[in-house]
Amino acid sequence: MSKLSQGKSNNSLWNVFKSVAASVFGVQSQQNYQHDFQQKSFVPYLIVGIIFVVGLVVSLVVLVKLVLP
Repeated sequence: MSKLSQGKSNNSLWNVFKSVAASVFGVQSQQNYQHDFQQKSFVPYLIVGIIFVVGLVVSLVVLVKLVLP
């Protein structure tokens, strides 16, 4: 089994984060999209997605507060 195929079957936190980030910004590849939907549980994607969106909103609010006195 090659290293690439081992990485594809591994549902690590980093892989879930990369997948969620790519999906949020609309640059998810079809291959990764299919891989995500073949996973047994959607819970890691849900948790990372919620954390990612909350972090994005908080960072935007902080950025606006810094720019506009």
